[in-house]
Amino acid sequence: MATEFNLTTHVEVDHQHDHDHEHHEEGFIRKYIFSEDHKMIAKQFLFTGLLWAFLGGAMSVIFRLQLGFPDLELGFLKPILGSWIDETNKLDPNYYLALVTMHGTIMVFFVLTAGLSGTFSNFLIPLQIGARDMASGFMNMLSFWFFFAASLVMFASLFLETGPAMGGWVVYPPLSALPEAVPGSGSGMTYWLISMALFIISTLLGGINYITTVINMRTKGMSFSRLPLTIWAFFLTAIIGLLSFPVLFAAALLLIFDRSFGTSFYLSDIYIGGEALHHQGGSAILYQHLFWFLGHPEVYIVLLPALGITSEIIATNSRKPIFGYRAMIGSMIGIAILSFIVWAHHMFVTGMNPFLGSIFMFLTLIIAVPSAVKAFNYITTLWRGNIIFTPAMLFSIGLVSVFISGGVTGIVLGNNALDIQLHDTYFVVAHFHIVMGSASFFGFMAGVYHWFPKMFGRMMDAKLGYIHFWLTFIGIYLVFFPMHYIGIAGFPRRYYSFTSFQAFNTFADLNMFISVAAILTFTAQAIFAFNFVWSIFRGRKAPLNPWNANTLEWTTPRLPGHGNWPGKIPHVYRWAYDYSKPNADKDGFTDFIPQHIPLSQTPHSNLEYENELMQKQNVTDDLKVNE
Repeated sequence: MATEFNLTTHVEVDHQHDHDHEHHEEGFIRKYIFSEDHKMIAKQFLFTGLLWAFLGGAMSVIFRLQLGFPDLELGFLKPILGSWIDETNKLDPNYYLALVTMHGTIMVFFVLTAGLSGTFSNFLIPLQIGARDMASGFMNMLSFWFFFAASLVMFASLFLETGPAMGGWVVYPPLSALPEAVPGSGSGMTYWLISMALFIISTLLGGINYITTVINMRTKGMSFSRLPLTIWAFFLTAIIGLLSFPVLFAAALLLIFDRSFGTSFYLSDIYIGGEALHHQGGSAILYQHLFWFLGHPEVYIVLLPALGITSEIIATNSRKPIFGYRAMIGSMIGIAILSFIVWAHHMFVTGMNPFLGSIFMFLTLIIAVPSAVKAFNYITTLWRGNIIFTPAMLFSIGLVSVFISGGVTGIVLGNNALDIQLHDTYFVVAHFHIVMGSASFFGFMAGVYHWFPKMFGRMMDAKLGYIHFWLTFIGIYLVFFPMHYIGIAGFPRRYYSFTSFQAFNTFADLNMFISVAAILTFTAQAIFAFNFVWSIFRGRKAPLNPWNANTLEWTTPRLPGHGNWPGKIPHVYRWAYDYSKPNADKDGFTDFIPQHIPLSQTPHSNLEYENELMQKQNVTDDLKVNE
């Protein structure tokens, strides 16, 4: 059997293509619904996550209307919200808490965990490490369908007569443990717990698959020291999730026991209507320990993938090697380890021993060090780079900005003496929305803009992308920066209205300003939605390597088929960040040398490289047509 080695692409091309991988015939249901192809599963996660992002964002608009305009009649929303709007045409206070609960749950778990990590871990891990697919396609398919089932259950809870869960997104007992506490503590909380159990199973199935694939299925030459930082981020994220999500599952299981089987894990000395319940010996603080043992690693489960995506995009569009590759890996490992031993800084107000509080304060401040290393390395990579301002690059730079801004306020809240004063105020809301929510969202958007050509074979419109970025970036700061000031002034979070507090009326105009900014920022996402959908069908046909990147996914055909590569998988000879390398122009590759180019052999020109890629695409297209 003749085998040919191409000196420009350095991909071994087997003339008898592996038809099991390259020309796998599948029906519609098998290909688009119950698919085991990691690329299709990634798209399923992406579409579902974007739908949840729209719903979660719309919920925030509704409760910001209530907060910014407490006297505004919301009767125009009654066709949508039904009984959530009371007879006075105001938002019912119980359903305000339901909106806050569902918004937090949706954005943290369904958008920034499943939507972000589920999309890009699935899509990029096999492509960037040189694998045909995930270690287990069936398990990968199950991970999405458990997530989809969790989504259906959570969505169904919105239509319950008593409403969805109303205990806050952290569902602290006793509010969540006593079905009679508030309307949403009944069936709505049961639905919430069932949905989260399904979601955790999805996350664990995906995490096992990601870890196994990275360890066992790397192509020849792809050592851990040559992995792109995106893969390192996804790999460590999966490890964090695998160790922390079972603890939340245990917390939810004990909560179900307290709700349904009369146990007292979290309940003790509860009186309702002057009568004592039979619960004794439990502790609501136990739930907080279990929840935040997942809750703080969860911060980095949503942040690390965004940071990994940003590392790849900043290096590619700065046309420079990433600064401090090993330091970046070390910082991510440090963050992964430290994330498990700082959970109690969320619990400074529970009356913990001050000495214990000082230990968690010390550990919390230490975690700022690896975070600062990453920020420093991003800035030094940008420094004196030949920067190309694509929409993905702008969102990546925006991530660095909000990551630093939110990180500074995190140091303030890490001090237990200050946190006790600020904990239940809008200062905390501002902090975690900037450092976790906005940073992860920016990483999500950066990833969509950057890998859209590989996902759909077309380019998104750059001008619309620029408009989307600037409206979102400015809007994020206009929404959350003023919250720090009203938080310092004592504005408590989760309150339905502030009009009955004379001290807070001074900030009524600022609160209104925040609501207007939030509504406009949400509206600006319609630009992305239009650009995304329109580009899938009508966008300009994408070049094979539109960003002149080095990683392996750009060596596949424009729209990779089942198995990703025609013929043999390329081998790897170098790391992923050979940009603007000295003497690269002499060897013929101007400012980038892909990973699959041997150290001793380089192509004669960038044009020749593009021609070879185009020829490879044409051969693949011809084979598909002939079939």
